[in-house]
Amino acid sequence: MSGKQLASGTVTKALSVLDQVAAFERPVRFSEVLVDSPFPKGTLYRMLQTLTDQSMLSYNVNDQTYSLGLRLMRLAHAAWKNASLAPVARPFIEALATEVGETIHLAQIDNGQVLFVDKLKATDRFDTLAEAGKVVPAYCTGVGKAMLAFMAPKRLELALQQQAFFKYTPATHGSVETLSAELDVIRTEGIAFDRQEHEQGIISIAAPILSTNGRVIGAVSIATSTTRRSLEELNAFRAVLLETTEKIGAEATSWQFPS
Repeated sequence: MSGKQLASGTVTKALSVLDQVAAFERPVRFSEVLVDSPFPKGTLYRMLQTLTDQSMLSYNVNDQTYSLGLRLMRLAHAAWKNASLAPVARPFIEALATEVGETIHLAQIDNGQVLFVDKLKATDRFDTLAEAGKVVPAYCTGVGKAMLAFMAPKRLELALQQQAFFKYTPATHGSVETLSAELDVIRTEGIAFDRQEHEQGIISIAAPILSTNGRVIGAVSIATSTTRRSLEELNAFRAVLLETTEKIGAEATSWQFPS
């Protein structure tokens, strides 16, 4: 094996360990990581030590736990600034949050899954599971369906193959057939709704962010609780939502976002 292949294999292993630690979303002990690790105990320990030495992970001696390190956080922040739609969209979603008084989500799509890149809360009376950096399915979220509906056919076909269709709530799509039927409606209407499909009691209205040549580069949603508003009331925000996404799309067209 060449040095290049060996280095590539080592990097791949290190990234998989980082992914595993990050998936816990909390400080984690070595024994917990080992349970699902594909690596032998000794190999895993050495990988964790190397990542800690490089500040990609942080180790708490008192709790004997690993968590994401400062160096990784700095890299993530740099990636957020350079590859994320968030810095471009922030002024527009701030104005939207102020006008509607509800939670605003900004998302992009990655390998058929929704990646939330920003969130603004206009009220503390309720909260959603979505947070910047969190990945959720596309088929059961307003932003996800808005982006799927406006994808190019080949890209959409691949994205649909990546949906699990797990039933989070009674309203969740259970098949590609029912989802595809709704996507046809979304293309006509220009907006999508989340009808408590991912979280019980949480609804949203969403619209895609399109570049000037029609490429999907993200989506924005206005989310709220069913105890605060109905879908009909959310629909009253349609015009201001579409105006916001159009402005973001125009501003972002000159930026080079990953396809």
